[in-house]
Amino acid sequence: MPLKEALQQSIHQVRPMLSADHQEARRKVISLYKSWYRQIPLVMHEYDIPKSFEQCRSKLREKFLKHQAVSDVRVIDMLVVKGQMELKEVTARWKLKGHVMRYWNESQEPKPTDFLSKFYQGHD
Repeated sequence: MPLKEALQQSIHQVRPMLSADHQEARRKVISLYKSWYRQIPLVMHEYDIPKSFEQCRSKLREKFLKHQAVSDVRVIDMLVVKGQMELKEVTARWKLKGHVMRYWNESQEPKPTDFLSKFYQGHD
């Protein structure tokens, strides 16, 4: 029993990383989204991305909506910090064009797995 009580006390003592509550975490997420949104034209110009503004905006929205079900404030804070680091890397040109274009690779069609589909596509 003492171990169980000690575990329960330690669980309740965990503090959030940055945000005190969900509202503050939400404000930070919205602020990060706006920062990314403002940087889209600059990133498109600097990296010479062959995508339209609408495609970049929809990719940004997709990336943020991917984590919309996260409800733990600590995880939200961690994702916000990662997003800020990513934004810093992109705006400071620490990434190459290939790194930025990798955001669109996830939405490509998966490679065929059965024999006929591979044959029709010309894959091994």
